[in-house]
Amino acid sequence: MGAPYLNTRTLQQPRAIFSRIHILLHFSAILGLLYYRIKNLLQGDDVSIISWGLITISEVIFTIIWLVTQSFRWHPVARSVMPENLPADSELPGVDVFICTADPTKEPVLEVMNTVLSAMSLDYPPEKLSVYLSDDGGATVTLYAMKEACGFARVWVPFCRKYGVKTICPDAFFSSFGDDERLILRGNEFKNEEKNIKAAYEVFKKNVEKASSVEGSVRMDRPPYIEVIHDDKESKLPQLVYMSRERRPSSPHRFKAGALNALLRVSGVMSNAPYMLVLDCDMYCNDPSSAKQAMCFHLDQNISTTLSYVQFPQTFYNVSKNDIYDAQSRSAYKNKYQGMDGVGGTVCAGTGYYLKKEALYSTPINQDDMTTLFLKAQSEYKWESQLYQSEESLQEAEEKFGASRKFINSINSLNDQRNGRENVLCDETIDEAKTLASCTFEENTRWGKEIGYSYNSLLESSYTGYLLHSKGWKSVYLYPKRPCFLGCSTIDMKDALVQLMKWASGLVQVGLSKYSPLTYGLMSKMPLVQNMCYGYFMFSHFLSIPCFLYGIVPPLCFLMGTPVFPKVTSPWFALFTTIFLSSLAQHLYEVLSSGGNLRTWWNEQRIWIIKTVTACLFGCLDVLMKWIGVAKANFRLTNKAIDEEKLRKYEKGKFDFQGAKLFMVPLTFLVVFNVVCFIFGMKRLVLERNFEEMFGQGFLSFYVLVLSYPILEGLVVSKKDK
Repeated sequence: MGAPYLNTRTLQQPRAIFSRIHILLHFSAILGLLYYRIKNLLQGDDVSIISWGLITISEVIFTIIWLVTQSFRWHPVARSVMPENLPADSELPGVDVFICTADPTKEPVLEVMNTVLSAMSLDYPPEKLSVYLSDDGGATVTLYAMKEACGFARVWVPFCRKYGVKTICPDAFFSSFGDDERLILRGNEFKNEEKNIKAAYEVFKKNVEKASSVEGSVRMDRPPYIEVIHDDKESKLPQLVYMSRERRPSSPHRFKAGALNALLRVSGVMSNAPYMLVLDCDMYCNDPSSAKQAMCFHLDQNISTTLSYVQFPQTFYNVSKNDIYDAQSRSAYKNKYQGMDGVGGTVCAGTGYYLKKEALYSTPINQDDMTTLFLKAQSEYKWESQLYQSEESLQEAEEKFGASRKFINSINSLNDQRNGRENVLCDETIDEAKTLASCTFEENTRWGKEIGYSYNSLLESSYTGYLLHSKGWKSVYLYPKRPCFLGCSTIDMKDALVQLMKWASGLVQVGLSKYSPLTYGLMSKMPLVQNMCYGYFMFSHFLSIPCFLYGIVPPLCFLMGTPVFPKVTSPWFALFTTIFLSSLAQHLYEVLSSGGNLRTWWNEQRIWIIKTVTACLFGCLDVLMKWIGVAKANFRLTNKAIDEEKLRKYEKGKFDFQGAKLFMVPLTFLVVFNVVCFIFGMKRLVLERNFEEMFGQGFLSFYVLVLSYPILEGLVVSKKDK
């Protein structure tokens, strides 16, 4: 009798069939449109040729991006897990949890500590679970809060395990998010314990908030500091470690990628778990079973040898019913990620994923790539260590991983289940960990190049995931009914656009580098369709160019009386109408089939246009400025602190443009330009009565104005405020 199934993988057949039929029909219509454009391109006067040329270029770009987008729709899959079939807790592998924070003024310390406490409360053997916090701010208040959190964890973690609490983030449990669960867990004993736990949490919360108001400065020049906050195996709590890596103005900082690489090394000499969970500091664990759900894939003998990571969706607890900024990213997490999962594995989202550390050190096809020092003998998931065979092998390993024999030994025994947490509190181990977290350790090594997280992009996780897939590693995407991780989303236009601009800049930079999917990706071990998915992520931001042209050329031609679309009575006009309605229908189907409604569809239509001609455009310009040397790489930390006034506007469905004036320049120009062109164009239309020729442009201008209503409203409100 074979081993019991740990997971299932199901093709979303109705969705796949509908998408494939739509692709065939829609592409046929697009070919007809391009034929019409090219055939009529050189007819007319100079103004007509220029306007038609710009529109044709725009439609060619739209077509190319549309084609790569279809890769997500070709083979969408859904997965489920059966954690009840996992081996006993004593046979489960170790897991290290990595949480990164950088600035206590932008990332509230109490929120970070709630993430830490939720990670400590995971339903996993405590002796095999370690939680590491990387503090790139080196703030005293963060270290103090860690110690306070550890004290509260002594009562919180046993409470969660005793009553099977699922909302394991204390701040969420004691808020309205935990009301339903508290009603289920009734009983005098539970109520009495809950009352005591809540009182203890209020004390903890008060202490942390008081410390935050007094001391919250970031130290930009500091030595490495490692402190084991907790490592008492008898207390049934996970190991808890604080790390503040060395930071010097004269040394490259490497941002989050540098922090994760330092955590890889430090954890290697402390707990050395073969798997790791990466969390943003504001993304708390919402389901204690997430680790065991991930192990349903990592321990599946059919896929484990090539599986690098298990990605969970990013879900946000503060998304309003009228999600005007598309904070839930429905299109990505409910459509694109499932589609990409069916063709080799989805992109790494940067948080909420369980990764096999070995994937960051080797390839899945040829383990010999790690040099002879790391030849392994695998037998029933147990790996035998090999000691140094010669000085040559030691030197080769040090050139790759750095001059730390203890860390190199930890890699060698990474998957040995007999390896555990031993002697962590000894001074020798702490000193070694500090060396591994120093600025100079990575000098003349392969860290950030071939080893660990790559330094070639500020989107360290997405880019590293791309490189892993290029080497032949696979990944899976699991979208469970209960969100395993919950975070805080942006609630104003400025933060939403800054975040998207950072993503756009990082992805476009990779797309134009030697690691582009057009070159490196095509020559790699990645499937073609999966490579097309990465091509979408890296090149879709160039849609800002045709969108900008479409926002200028048709309205201007409408004003001047120059037609750029067929007459309404022409059969070619029916083709343009078919393509327009087909696109809207495809989007509507995806929204409705993934649990959305008409309001969701309309909000996504509107915010897509806004983001494309603002953040995506500025992201492309940012890459250009870096290329010519005007700007340098800069990590823009998203503000996680909640502003009550902004929250009220967001919940009412009102756009908040405060602080986003620079982003609004191109969008405001397009809106005002379209208003002027529409008004005077309609005047000309009435006078000349050429409705058949100009109907298409008039309708397009009207549609753009309807989409732009929030901007018009914002302009009026801002003038009233003045």
